[in-house]
Amino acid sequence: MSDLPPSQETQAIPENLKRLLNEYRRKLWRAKIFEAILAGVLGLLLSFLIVFTLDRFIQTSALLRLCILLGGTSLLAVFAPYWMRRWIWGHRRENELARLIAAKHPDLGDRLLGIIELQEQTEEKESLSPRLRLAAMETVAADAEKQGLSSALPGNWIKKALFATILLGGAAVAGFILAPKAGVNALQRWAMPLQETERYTFTKLDNIPNNLVVAHGEAFDLVVHLAANSAWQPDQGLVRFGALPTISANLQGTSYTFSLPAQIVPGKLQLSIGDARHTIRVEPTLRPSIDFANAEIVFPSYLQRGDETIDLKTGVATVVEGSKLTITLNASRALGTATLGPITHVVNPDTEPAKIPKPNFTESLRIEKNTATSSPLPVALSSYDVPFTWTDEFGLKGDSTFKLRVEAIKDTPPSAYIQGVERQIVILPEETIEFDALAEDDFGLKELGIEWYGEASNTATPSGLAKGEMKLMRGAPAERRLISKTAFCPATQKITPQKLILRAYTLDYLPMRGRLYSEPITLFILTRDEHAQMLKNQFDRVIGELEDATRREQNAYEENQRLERLAPEELQKEENRKRIENQQKAEQENKQRIEDLEKRMEQLLKDSTRNGDIDKESMKKMAETMKSLGELSKQDMPKVEGKLSDAQQQNNTPEQSKKDVEKAVEEQKKVVKKMQQALEKARDANKNMEASTFVNRLKRAATEEESIAAALIEKSQLAAGMPAAKVDPSVLSVLQEVEVKQSNNASDIRWLQEDLGHFFTRTNKEVYQEILDAMRKGNIDSSLEELRELMRMNHTFRSANAATYWAKELRAWAKKLEGEKDENGGGNGGGGDSPNPEDEDFEFMLRVMKLIQSEQDLRASTRALEEMKRSAKLQNQP
Repeated sequence: MSDLPPSQETQAIPENLKRLLNEYRRKLWRAKIFEAILAGVLGLLLSFLIVFTLDRFIQTSALLRLCILLGGTSLLAVFAPYWMRRWIWGHRRENELARLIAAKHPDLGDRLLGIIELQEQTEEKESLSPRLRLAAMETVAADAEKQGLSSALPGNWIKKALFATILLGGAAVAGFILAPKAGVNALQRWAMPLQETERYTFTKLDNIPNNLVVAHGEAFDLVVHLAANSAWQPDQGLVRFGALPTISANLQGTSYTFSLPAQIVPGKLQLSIGDARHTIRVEPTLRPSIDFANAEIVFPSYLQRGDETIDLKTGVATVVEGSKLTITLNASRALGTATLGPITHVVNPDTEPAKIPKPNFTESLRIEKNTATSSPLPVALSSYDVPFTWTDEFGLKGDSTFKLRVEAIKDTPPSAYIQGVERQIVILPEETIEFDALAEDDFGLKELGIEWYGEASNTATPSGLAKGEMKLMRGAPAERRLISKTAFCPATQKITPQKLILRAYTLDYLPMRGRLYSEPITLFILTRDEHAQMLKNQFDRVIGELEDATRREQNAYEENQRLERLAPEELQKEENRKRIENQQKAEQENKQRIEDLEKRMEQLLKDSTRNGDIDKESMKKMAETMKSLGELSKQDMPKVEGKLSDAQQQNNTPEQSKKDVEKAVEEQKKVVKKMQQALEKARDANKNMEASTFVNRLKRAATEEESIAAALIEKSQLAAGMPAAKVDPSVLSVLQEVEVKQSNNASDIRWLQEDLGHFFTRTNKEVYQEILDAMRKGNIDSSLEELRELMRMNHTFRSANAATYWAKELRAWAKKLEGEKDENGGGNGGGGDSPNPEDEDFEFMLRVMKLIQSEQDLRASTRALEEMKRSAKLQNQP
């Protein structure tokens, strides 16, 4: 005011009024500041208690707790500055206080506002009396002091706020006292809402997952365990899945088991036990399965085989004893656990107690993602079952138990076979047989070969029996099948005529097992004389069957003649049609017999050509017979069959059927005649062949006696007149063989003598009678028996002389029969000097056949020699 012009003056309000206003300001500020503080405290206490209370019922989220904290602190952080601005900064001046007083005491407030305004007036001294202004101020000041300004203070809620603060604070303190852990936990969660602080509950549960994987489409159980330190153990718990009804479970021990229905879509499961609240996401998932399983087999060392991996899709592993088995399972998803066992042994009752397997065991498999692998399992003397259980990375068990059966098998012996050849074969020494030698084994073959040995017969002495072998193929540890096309020729092996047993052999890798053999085949290796006799016997059977076929044809011919005599209308009757049908079938069957006989005659002719000792005339008649049989089966008999078939036609007229039967009879008459002619030719050939065999048999008997005489002469100086006990064993063995040979030859001569008698009875040829008379006159049977006695008594010189004598006699008789055969045209077939063209053609055909056979024999022999060469190389290999 000192700066104002001298002509202008201001008047200050009285001191007592200023004091009253200052006091009023202090009281106002104090009250409002306290209100702001109480509001902040109330907000904090209330937000804490809200969090504390909500945590008792629900799992409050971090966002909700943050909002509650922000709401509680906003009373202090937002409301307090606003409150201070309104009541502190907005009521610093006297006029602001006067207006506030006017809100309670309008008269006093207006007067105060007036003097405050008078205080600030700066008018001229002449226009405003200072004394009057001062008097007015003092009057208002006196009234204000008298009335007092405390009553003009605005209303406040300090008591209520203080009461609420005390009440909320007491509640908080009570919470800390009653449940200090809950209070501290709520304080942490309230003060630091974004920190992952686990909610404290009085009911504590163990290991509640956020996600629960269950089996797709299968009902499941949720087992909830109370924690050991749970303060509250409610009698009942509740779960709710989506919109499904609430499911309850009672406390049993320390757990609750909720039985929930099958689910196929994901959802949320609300769990409520006491004050514990959890939300679990349920994810239905297909159970893990085994996509494939395999096993690595480590074989026993003696098999010399590398490890082998097998597929176990069948659930059975067949493994040789002594192996080890490592099993690998590959699942549809990553595995958590996998267990093998317990193994259940299948014990053979015959197993020795010391060899019974160890007790059952269980093993956890080694896991790597989707794969589980076992340790090597031994394969002993018994089979066993191996069950597997597994869970995936979510703890879900496999959809089924995969069970493996380990079949322990023994290393069984290999098998050897000979295929492609008959079990019994008759051949000449130079012939070659071809066959397949085959061996099979389950765990590897070492070798395949053949071996042979002779058995005593009329044509072989013990010292001449063959014995040998030939290695065909070398195997390998992984070779389970060996097959060799083999050619075997007795002549290349220097095997003389005898009965030979031939069989294949094989070896596997099991130590000390030795060779295993096939079923044997028997080779009857014949001399040419024996072969000729065999052909003679076969020809006899062919003739017998041809005679039977001829009789059948004659009978059919006679029946057809009876049908021919019937009237045409009679032939149309059902019973006669049936007779015609039966005649047609009989003709068809007889035609088949003739076809078979033709094939047998063809083979017989080939074998006769190979023999070389069958006379040409016999072979010619055999060829003619074969030709006739072929014409009958392919041309003549089908005509008869065809006409009989025509006679049965339903659309035939009686006259036509009659004509067909007549034509059939006409054709069949020719067939019968032709069959009889073929039969006569066959009989003639048989007679010639039989005569030829007599010559050969006599020659063979003479040769045998000559060989006996030679052996006796060779050993005579070493054994003549000596008792058996003093004769060298080797010499004695030879003499015993010679005696056996003499016995066999004597038996053959007796049969020869009997056959000569039968042949003479059929043919009445004088030469055979002469030879028979000579045999009987010489008393050959008893003489040969005496010769055996001389050998037994070791009279070697006398025995040799007797054997030489009978050899000469036998050869002379053979020469006599040979001359008789030549005189009858057996060599030329026609007599006279001019050759018969048909004979020349036939001889040419025989030469061609022999050349072809020689070429075939040569090729087969060459192959047999190649087999021997390969076998020799195999024998020399280590």
